[in-house]
Amino acid sequence: MSEYRTLKGRKVKTFATDLSGETAEGQLFFSTAAVGRELKTVVKVEAWASGGNMNTGRSGLSGAGIQTAALAFGGDSPSLNETEEYNGSSWSEQNNLNTARRAGAGFGIQTAAVMAGGLAANDNRNFNNSEEYNGTSWSEGNNLNTGRDILAGAGILTAGLCFGGFTNTNVAKTEEYDGTSWTNGNDLSTAVRGAGGSGTQTSALSFCGDSGSATNQTEEYDGTNWSSGGNYPLSTEALAGSSGPQTAALGFGGYTTGSTNIYDGSSWTATSTMTTARGGLSGDGTSAFAAIAFGGAPSRNTTEEFTQIAANTQSLEVS
Repeated sequence: MSEYRTLKGRKVKTFATDLSGETAEGQLFFSTAAVGRELKTVVKVEAWASGGNMNTGRSGLSGAGIQTAALAFGGDSPSLNETEEYNGSSWSEQNNLNTARRAGAGFGIQTAAVMAGGLAANDNRNFNNSEEYNGTSWSEGNNLNTGRDILAGAGILTAGLCFGGFTNTNVAKTEEYDGTSWTNGNDLSTAVRGAGGSGTQTSALSFCGDSGSATNQTEEYDGTNWSSGGNYPLSTEALAGSSGPQTAALGFGGYTTGSTNIYDGSSWTATSTMTTARGGLSGDGTSAFAAIAFGGAPSRNTTEEFTQIAANTQSLEVS
């Protein structure tokens, strides 16, 4: 049997306490912290955990913010104007949207958010209005150029993005928001509704959705054009994404699935599955490793938080 020192050129060190922290990831060591001498390593672990329930359960809602300061607005039951803020542990009721609707795009932060498009009922669709939230109340903003619903969004209030959606058919429209007005951008390669959205105005992702049927297609936006990215591990729609950068995005949920996947700028990798599988949810976050998911069908008030523990110590069996 070969020795570790022969294979790697160094011995396995022994420590009186367990190693921890991101710098220790992947290290192999003996620990005498407990009784006996254990062989251990440090690995990254991602997981979902339960958060505080929303006050009003709903699906088809929109969201903005980060894991510790999130915003939920709109949704169906049948169409709501409810707004709630999350502080990292619980939700609180805030001032309502001016126009009750569902299936709109949401983006921004808790104190500076946008909702654009949406529908109030099956015979009252394709809204073009947008509203801005300042941390206290909603005010009317300038309208989208193309009214639609079941669209996706990304970015912040002063540099936002909406793409895809549905009029009387799927659309590939892209519009950029500068905090005042909407400007048409170049279309998606494939018209789609119910896609997940993530990123910024100049580095965004559109993934999955319904392009005639559920798809696994990913497209990347560079601020001018859309191009093909790595395919999502499954075909689904009505899912959500974090607002993390294009190179560290998280996609989660979708009809009947709790699948969760991390995008590194070229490909998706499966990670820990959501506890409650659901579509029609919303979510947000700063990256692929700090996100929040809330709501979903049928009228759920469920909240889950996704976190990466960068340095979890694990014992290894020696034989």
